[in-house]
Amino acid sequence: MNDKQKRDAIFNKVWRACDSFRGVIDPAQYKDYILTMLFVKYLSDIHKSKVAEYDAKYQGDAVRIQRALVRERFFIPEIEIRNTKGEVEEKFVGTFDSLFERRDRSNIGELINILLEHLEDANKAKLHNVFRNIDFNSEANLGQARQRNTRLKNLLEDLVDLDLRPETVGHMDVIGDVYEYLIAKFAATAGKKAGEFYTPAEVSETLARLVAPKKGDRICDPACGSGSLLIRTAKQVRSDDFSLYGQEMNGSTWALCKMNMFLHGMDASRIEWEDTIRHPQFVEGGALMKFDVVVANPPFSLDKWGQEIAAVDRYARFRRGIPPKSKGDWAFISHMLATAVEGKGRVGVVVPHGVLFRGGQEGKIRESVIKENLLDGVIGLPANLFYGTGIPATLMIFDKSREPYGKGKVLFIDASRGYEQGTNQNILREQDIEKIVDTYLKKSRIDKYSYVANFQEIEENEFNLNIPRYVDTFEEEEELDIAAVQQEIDKIEEELAKTRTKMKAYLKELGF
Repeated sequence: MNDKQKRDAIFNKVWRACDSFRGVIDPAQYKDYILTMLFVKYLSDIHKSKVAEYDAKYQGDAVRIQRALVRERFFIPEIEIRNTKGEVEEKFVGTFDSLFERRDRSNIGELINILLEHLEDANKAKLHNVFRNIDFNSEANLGQARQRNTRLKNLLEDLVDLDLRPETVGHMDVIGDVYEYLIAKFAATAGKKAGEFYTPAEVSETLARLVAPKKGDRICDPACGSGSLLIRTAKQVRSDDFSLYGQEMNGSTWALCKMNMFLHGMDASRIEWEDTIRHPQFVEGGALMKFDVVVANPPFSLDKWGQEIAAVDRYARFRRGIPPKSKGDWAFISHMLATAVEGKGRVGVVVPHGVLFRGGQEGKIRESVIKENLLDGVIGLPANLFYGTGIPATLMIFDKSREPYGKGKVLFIDASRGYEQGTNQNILREQDIEKIVDTYLKKSRIDKYSYVANFQEIEENEFNLNIPRYVDTFEEEEELDIAAVQQEIDKIEEELAKTRTKMKAYLKELGF
């Protein structure tokens, strides 16, 4: 069985496990239970594999085996269940198999919570607070005791046959891919609420290639969601020589990102849980940390983004102007530009089209950014790529290596017509991504597709970046042959007259 077949088999099995919750609990809620339990299954299977490996290596020497296990990426603790007197009633290893053995217990939800708590405490450096927002004993989310126990038992039984050991699945990214698949599926079925934390893989891949991270780069996503964009950007480095930073405001999504990083072997990344605009977490010596690459898909036109702190922002992120209270797009862009390394930092951001042309304060900020010669490219994407919204989005690429306040050029790409139509979402194909990236890197001018505008042209357009102002996609209609059309009309009318005559004859025969 090749990697794709292994992936597909796991995909199907895990997606079927969702049946225990589907139709009873909102997907935005039950995704946390499915993904958390899949994570526990993964850790448990890796642990099982390591125990077997060290048992063979040290010929059953329990002390040496335990020492070796402590040095692994994570540690599986032993759990003690005590009674009200503090006496140990039961001991078991904190693995999925231990939960499965106890699946018929009336307190299975409580046992899962205990296991997660011990797992987190034993791996604080990597899993601190990751399971804080998930409660497997929640009556509000999982129903009363009998219903809750049945659902949890079914979930354990659905996942028990999954074999996620490295010797079975091969490269670790197989399980990482499964996780990404599930996140995408939940986003697709749950609409906007779940789609807010997921950037479609093709969009992430396109943006990651455009910012072109290199070995040694510090990469940051200040609105990282489940981490898919950050992970794909890191993979573009083609080595392990990079460092990752991410910040996410939603607690359950932050936890999802932490688990996602772990499953992709990127658990050394620093992922913070806080509001990026109000409380940026990456600070050094009282100043914002600087990154070689900054990427993000911030929430579109976020209302109440934190305008109240902008005027007194200690990091001077809004020196070009303060965005409107109800539209935080330029607030995130301003933050990203402020955190990019001077003289070489690259910034890539997904935004709604309104960012390109809205006036007022946003127009002033946009003008300032263009005059500083920071904007390098504007790429218009097809509509209906994102879960929960059909509106088309734009990729904006900024480059701090451009000559400060120079009269630089900006590449505009209209990629809105290059896609494959899917059942629910449109999809960027590999050839579509390749064309965007190749055009951007070569700064090519292609008829009906791309145009390199100079500063004077943009200035004449009053710093409006609306793509149709620069890329002419108008298609001339073929000249209409009036005589041929009239001939066709005459023919149709003649046939219609014959049909009416026949109808009258039929009706007469029937006595009407």
